[in-house]
Amino acid sequence: MDITMKRILLLAFISLNIFGLNADTLTLKAGHPDTYIVKKGDTLWDISGYFLKDPWRWPTLWGVNPQIANPHLIYPGDRLTLVFIDGQPRLVKKQHIKKGVEGRILAKDGAIPAIDLALIQPYLLQNRVVEQEWLNGQPIVLSGESPSKHHIVGDVVFVNANLPNGQKLAIYEHGREFLHPETGETLGREIILTSSGRVIADGDISKVELLSSLRETKVGYSVIAVEDDSLMSAFFTPMAAQLPEPANVLAIANKNREAGKLEVVYLDKGNDAGLQPGHVFAIYRDGEEIVIGNDGVPVRAIDRSAYDKMVAHFSDDNVYKVPDVYHGNLMVFKVFDKTSMGLIMFSDRPVRVKDKLITPAELSFKGE
Repeated sequence: MDITMKRILLLAFISLNIFGLNADTLTLKAGHPDTYIVKKGDTLWDISGYFLKDPWRWPTLWGVNPQIANPHLIYPGDRLTLVFIDGQPRLVKKQHIKKGVEGRILAKDGAIPAIDLALIQPYLLQNRVVEQEWLNGQPIVLSGESPSKHHIVGDVVFVNANLPNGQKLAIYEHGREFLHPETGETLGREIILTSSGRVIADGDISKVELLSSLRETKVGYSVIAVEDDSLMSAFFTPMAAQLPEPANVLAIANKNREAGKLEVVYLDKGNDAGLQPGHVFAIYRDGEEIVIGNDGVPVRAIDRSAYDKMVAHFSDDNVYKVPDVYHGNLMVFKVFDKTSMGLIMFSDRPVRVKDKLITPAELSFKGE
């Protein structure tokens, strides 16, 4: 297909998106390649980013192609070619088979994943958000066989509960209390994994041997049975999050002031609001309110005088709100009742607490 025809089709795709006639139409990225050789370390998200303005929509780019029925079967060395099927861009592959001098087929490297799970591996169990009342009812570490106040792997600690012999346990330090930024509603308590252990002697006071340590365990830390539902799926299918009202960035996992690409943040909505792992949000910063001063010169919020602030409060005629500013997108990977955790997959600008999270439909019109 020649370049002129591709441009015509691309214009047609954009027009359909603008008028809402085809919500599933993909928008190709300007200057996209026609072919791509899969490399070790690639993910489906990364590869789709070479072709699409919205790489989170990789299931549409790959999913309907009969040659790639299972996206996990894409391997390093495979050649991917962009074609158009029924007017829609699709990726097809040509397998790359390595042969020795005698024609022996060599084993390939592992199939590439949707996203790099190593990025969120530390958060599989380390961070949870739970109700404070529920947490208060969990057993705690009383002390240990060692006189030290800090316990590490191999130490035995005492827990104030009769726990089944052999039970696997996770021990958590109490973290931040999260409040809704607008209503002040308590959204839960962050708890951070310090160690894992196993009950080696039951009784009114159980003995627990620490099997692994991420940080030192201290008295007063909560002891929680390891449950299957605290783990996560190894595969995520991105989909646009559609909520009746925007979510917001509640906190940054590493407690920094700002977060960027491939960093983790907390959201102020969770399972109660319908969030699911794989939901994708566009991240926006609220547009500034600009006040027109006495001299007719626009004044930004950070430069306002007391008079400017009064004008902004009482006079709508001299105040203009500029459009919200796009900062990136994130994918939800772990969901709690009232909060969730998301990985920033693309960052145009630094992400901060209170940034707004909305349905990412309009990303189709933005360059990267």
